[in-house]
Amino acid sequence: MAVSGPDFIALQVRDLERAAEFYETRLGLRRAPAAPPGAVVFTTSPIPFAVREPLPGVDLDQVSPRPGAGVALWMHCDSAQELHDALVEAGIPILRAPEPGPFGVSFTFEDPDGYAVTLHDGA
Repeated sequence: MAVSGPDFIALQVRDLERAAEFYETRLGLRRAPAAPPGAVVFTTSPIPFAVREPLPGVDLDQVSPRPGAGVALWMHCDSAQELHDALVEAGIPILRAPEPGPFGVSFTFEDPDGYAVTLHDGA
């Protein structure tokens, strides 16, 4: 028996529609035509990404310093600098400024639920 690797990523969020709209309008993700109840799945590749209502017993307001602390969520984009500039213009908090690295230019922003998400434009 062997695990082949991640094949689905979901963030638990406080307000499902607000989170889904953020990822659609700010990052340009597209909703998949079908999703389980309480979730919005996006047509990301190679791994599907979703936002979902919290599981029973999860209180995102009790998580410190932010939800997902200790987990690195990276997403690929066409132009990290252009997306960074658009997020700054929209007032989205930037946690780490764009900088070149082994995965192209990358930067980290904070989503509406406080998750740190890194975007990069390299291969």
